Order: sequence, then C-alpha cells, then structure tokens
Amino acid sequence: MAAVGALALGLSLATATSASADTDADPREGLTAGLHDAGQAASNIALLSAQQKTAPFTTNSDLAFTGNHAIAGNYFGFQIYDVSDPAAPTLSGTFVCPGGQGDVSVAGNLLFMSVESGPGRLDCGTTPVPATDPQTFRGVRVFDITDITNPVQVAAVQTCRGSHTHTVVEDPDDTENVYVYVSGTAGVRTTTTTVDGGCINVPGNTVESQLDAEGNPIASARFLVEVIKVPLAAPQDAAVVNKARLFTDADTGSAAGLWPGGSHGEGMQSTSATDACHDITVYAEIGLAAGACEGNGILIDISDPVNPVRLDAVTDPRFAYWHSATFNNDGTKVVFTDEWGGGSSPRCRAEDPKNWGANAIFDIVDGKLEFRSYYKMPAIQTAQENCVAHNGSLIPVPGRDIMVQAWYQGGLSVFDFTDSSNPVEIAYFDRGPNDASRLVTGGYWSTYWYNGNVYGNEIGRGFDSLALQPSEFLSANEIAAAGEYQLPAFNAQAQPKYGHAPSFAVVRSFVDQAERNGTLSGAALSEVREHVDKAETLAAGPAAGRALVAQLDNAARKSGAAADSSLVEAITALAGTLD
Repeated sequence: MAAVGALALGLSLATATSASADTDADPREGLTAGLHDAGQAASNIALLSAQQKTAPFTTNSDLAFTGNHAIAGNYFGFQIYDVSDPAAPTLSGTFVCPGGQGDVSVAGNLLFMSVESGPGRLDCGTTPVPATDPQTFRGVRVFDITDITNPVQVAAVQTCRGSHTHTVVEDPDDTENVYVYVSGTAGVRTTTTTVDGGCINVPGNTVESQLDAEGNPIASARFLVEVIKVPLAAPQDAAVVNKARLFTDADTGSAAGLWPGGSHGEGMQSTSATDACHDITVYAEIGLAAGACEGNGILIDISDPVNPVRLDAVTDPRFAYWHSATFNNDGTKVVFTDEWGGGSSPRCRAEDPKNWGANAIFDIVDGKLEFRSYYKMPAIQTAQENCVAHNGSLIPVPGRDIMVQAWYQGGLSVFDFTDSSNPVEIAYFDRGPNDASRLVTGGYWSTYWYNGNVYGNEIGRGFDSLALQPSEFLSANEIAAAGEYQLPAFNAQAQPKYGHAPSFAVVRSFVDQAERNGTLSGAALSEVREHVDKAETLAAGPAAGRALVAQLDNAARKSGAAADSSLVEAITALAGTLD
C-alpha cells in the first residue's frame, strides 16, 4: 500500500452491530460510520477482541507471529501482543522505530522489519535527517527478540530502494542461515554513500547502461530482487549476496523483460510496469515462490535460495497492480491479488467491476500458471471506504483450500477455492466507514490464521482477534481440526506445508465433507458417525486397542469410500495410533 498519513485515535471499543433494513441486502451494506463505534456485520465468524493501538503509533501494517505473541507492524515501529488467550489479547510491549511500511517477519529469535521512507534512521530516532546524513536508513532492520519485550537491533542492511516488503526464506538444506528477499518499490536513492556498490537509476530498460570511472558497466538499481543472507550465529553480518534479475528477457537480455506498463486496451486496466516485486511468497518445502511483481505474476524456482530463477510469468488485462500471492497447501494453485487504486481508493462500489481489484486464481500445471477464476469480496462498499484485495493466509482445514483475506474497509472475507474455477465466500466480518462524509483510509491491512484463530491488523483502529463459527459451509469438526495444527511461529509470506496429526476431529472433518458433497448420507452416514463416536468413547477408557480399531474399521467399511480416499486414509491413520 502507498504511504498514508497518521490516523486519528479513538477512545472507545466498538460493540454495536448494524445491518441494512432491507433483509435481501447484504448485511455489510449500510453499516453506520465511526472509528470505534461503527456498525458491524458478521457471518460465521465472531469478533472476540478489538485492541486499540496506542500513541505514538500511526498506520498499522503487517503481522507476524512467534509463540504466544503477535507482532503488529506499524509505520512508526511495532507493537507486541500476547495472544495466549485469543479472547483477551494484551499489549506486552511497544517499540518505536519509524521508517514507513513496517512489515515484520520472524525467524527463530530474529525479527525483520521493512523500512522505505522518512524518518527512517539507523538509530530508530523520530526526527528526520537529510538523505545525505549517515544516519539515514532504507532497507531491512534485524532485531534480536530473545527477550521479546526488549528487542535489540543487531543489523540494518541498506538497499537502494528501501524495503516496501520482504520475505524470509528458511532453506530446509541450510540450517546455518536464513535469507531475506527484499522487494523495494520506492524511487532509487539520490545518494549512494551508505549502500555497498552504489545505487544507479539507469534510464531505459537495460541492465548495463552506464560505466563507472574505471570503465566497468554499472547495473541499474531497478528490475531486481535483492537477496540478503543472515548468518544465524552472527546476524550482525547480514548482507546482500545477490541482486536477482527475475524479469530479464532471455532473448534480448533486457532487464525489463516483462510487462512494460500501460493499457491493455479499451475496457481493460492500465497495469503498472514490472520493475520490482511488491510481495514474494515462498513455499520452501516445495522449492517454489510466487511473486506479485507490479505488472506480472511470476512463478519462481527457489531450490537455491540465493539464486532464484523465474519459471513462468503471466499478466492480466484486469489487473492494475499485482500485489501479493498465496499458494494452496498442495502447491498446485496460487491466489494473486490486485491492489487497484493503491489501497487508498474505494474500489468495491456498485460501479466497480467484480473482476477488478480482485483475486485471480491460477492452477500450476507442469510448472506453468493457468488462470481459472476471479474472486472479489461481494458486498457493495461506499465511496467513503477504501476497499480492494489485500493480505491473507490459508486456514488449515483438512482436505480443503480455504483462505481468510483482508479487504481494507471491506473488512475480511473467508472463501473456499478448493474448486479453483468456483471460489465461494463462507464467512465475513465488516465495519462501517471510519467517517460518514469523507474517505479516511483504514480497514484491515492483514488478516491471518494462527493456531486456531484469525487475527487482523486494522490500519486506524488497532488489533483484532476473531473466531470462526460452525455453519453450513464449515463444521465444528473442521474448525477444531484446523485448530489442532499448531506452529511455533508464522510469517504469511513464508508458507509452511501443513499436515494434520491423526485425530478424531480430522476423521470427523472428512465425514462432514462427505455429507456436504453428498457422497455419504442416510443410514451409512449415521453408522459411520456411531462407530467413530464409540471408538472415541473407548479411547477415553481402559479398552484394549483392538476394540478401538474394530470400531474404526467398521466406520471405514460402512462409509463405502475407496481405500485411497481422504476419509478412509484418515480413519486408517487414526487406527494406527490406537492399535
């Protein structure tokens, strides 16, 4: 998102819920305005807590998680919340360190933070300094958070365009280092005194257009992704080790080998030129990354994290700005988002196309991206609400592809894209506009699932925690199974491959799904559930394993499902733990 100014801070917690009097209308439409007393509408998800941000913090941005803590990025630093009780998070600490954007990630005892604008300073001071001052900082900060309430900055890696966002890459084959992919989208520095190798804003689109004093070619600071290597034993030695040219035309050698910027034709979008990535999401377990790179979506081989290689690139005439990406758990799909309007404009009005400012869902087929469908939060929002696709994450429901996503003042939307050609909304939460008479930028920057709950960083209001509720779209068993998958830490741009340990909740999730899709019904459905219930009752007592397994074997047999079905495989896996 483009930089926004400081937002007013309110003093009261919103409790009111409001909906349109027209029962046929979406309840999100017609909500009353207000900063902390706006009307609310929810379906199949409940707001548990709304923590107001404190002074001097301004614009809330991205979220990262470690242990029982959520780290809420802000243009003025970050705030740390204890979420051990999701219904009542508490503010554990704050760290003032301005520099714009403030995207955060964690890796072990290290915290990374993006800095791209004033008053970014090496010492985290709040008074701006001239661009030529040695204290000026644009790049990625590295903090030691061994004591999470007392972060200590141990490194600050300068980059030519600062860091709008970044992505932490943990290579399964390299336990001694982590890597950080830096996405810098700001203008190139006008001074090069603090950046190793200098910063050149070469005119034109070639990699090498100028010569230095010794006659050596100088590479442009645009059209690249910087790779920082961070030695875990010596994070103070973090440094840029590669400037990956992921957009180069293989035939011409031009660094600007992808979308040059401009209109796609009458009735279509005008799309930004590709000279950087806005966000890169890595999936280290499968060796792939997906880059949302302004004018293109790209698929990247990261099997060698220092030297990422582009595998495929796509563009879309209905996308204005490729913003972020999310894989499904199998690594067979990618959801790309379009931040049409830069995040500060109303793009969910009645007149706005449903396939602009939306998600584009692609299948990955033989290493190529193949478009399947669009998804956009369906409620009509007002001209006083900035609304467009933004940051989200998967919800680890066994056997399904489900994502929770922020839409700024469009609230959050939970949608199922298991059928990538037919995404369906299954839950939502929304508030009315910040102001009834004018657009005051706000809403959810990020909404992510972490260890059983959804957490949202609200730009102007604060930090929210929410809980999914059972519905016709998502059963209590599926929610319970998703909550059983626990992580020690989470960065949404570094997707883990989740796998569920055998459990009764997982088995019942697949039973519920079989009922929902019509493959299990009537007496067979009742008998399967009865056998599973008996097995769980026996498991709570002194019964021999053989009796438990017999009940589960009966459940598998009565289901009529194939041996390689998800349901029978889940039952067999559970039986294996009880025998």
